[in-house]
Amino acid sequence: MAELVFFSGTMDCGKSTLALQMHHNHAARGRDGVLFTRHDRSGSATISSRLGLTKSAHEVDDRTDFWAEVIGRRTQGRPVDYVLGDEAQFYTAEQVEQLARVVDELGVDVYAFGISSDFRARLFPGSQRLVELADRVETLQVRALCWCGARATHNARTLDGEMVVEGAQVVVGDVAGRPEAAVGEVQYEVLCRRHHMRRMTAAVARAAAPHAQTLASALVVEQPTLDV
Repeated sequence: MAELVFFSGTMDCGKSTLALQMHHNHAARGRDGVLFTRHDRSGSATISSRLGLTKSAHEVDDRTDFWAEVIGRRTQGRPVDYVLGDEAQFYTAEQVEQLARVVDELGVDVYAFGISSDFRARLFPGSQRLVELADRVETLQVRALCWCGARATHNARTLDGEMVVEGAQVVVGDVAGRPEAAVGEVQYEVLCRRHHMRRMTAAVARAAAPHAQTLASALVVEQPTLDV
């Protein structure tokens, strides 16, 4: 029986890598699939992994109708056994409902991959609807790590290393972990819940840590002077 599955996780947990691996496995068994994405870090109409894997895909925008996309291909003789959608957090709630209809009425498997919540720890509309409608929600097992070493559960947006909690929900770019980023450039990093709530990014933690020289000076014990 066809199903709608939502594969969710933070940045850096391998969502796009898994999406491309699943596509490879299904295609290798002769199944016909259609790949979609929206706002990929590498540009339009591409699914890219931070490991360097890339694959062409169809770019989704607000006008995309998944039901019409599948019907159109089947009318032209393509079976369309599965639909794979990356960056699904950016889909509209209506588009997620279209995907559910594709599963229920056309018997097409749909695999959606995306981040659940934004930099404010609020659900993306597409992710929220996927959680509500999916037959299964799978949390990816590859754990992204906060700078403290704990499991990262939240995505943070930073500006000059300082975490921000206001602004547009979608600011696209692959700038995570790039120390050479220009001053004032928006970056992203993953944090555990504790440090997300404290707004303590890696840069803030480094700034708050005692400098090695300062620490060494603090450890020097003052020698008493002797009166002769």
